[in-house]
Amino acid sequence: HLPPRLITGAYIVNTGVSKLGAGEETAKGLHGMAAAAYPFLGKLDAQTFTRLLGAGELTLGASLLLPIVPTALAGLGLAGFSAGLLGLYLRIPGMRQNRSLRPTAQGTPLAKDAWLLGIGLSFVLDAVLSRGDDTG
Repeated sequence: HLPPRLITGAYIVNTGVSKLGAGEETAKGLHGMAAAAYPFLGKLDAQTFTRLLGAGELTLGASLLLPIVPTALAGLGLAGFSAGLLGLYLRIPGMRQNRSLRPTAQGTPLAKDAWLLGIGLSFVLDAVLSRGDDTG
């Protein structure tokens, strides 16, 4: 699992770092999009939301990069996080073509999070299915 853990972990750490240093306009954009999909997030200040999101991404990315974190646990975190991102894709108007799961040009950056969900779920399934396997 080393290659996908390193690649996804490094990518997520990078996005987390960029959110920690995000300006007010970027924070408002991120927060507005998230609150459109998940209205309860509207109660948070945009800067606070963006800093929390960045910290969460740093934590998730580090869990993927650090080999002391079991792959199943890191995969569970990745699957949960990417499912939330796919929720944005499914809930925000204009991200998908009419009556389809196919992305619009605007939705393509969010649709790619399906790959992250697949990686996370594969980590979890591999761990569950290999528990009884003593062959290493």
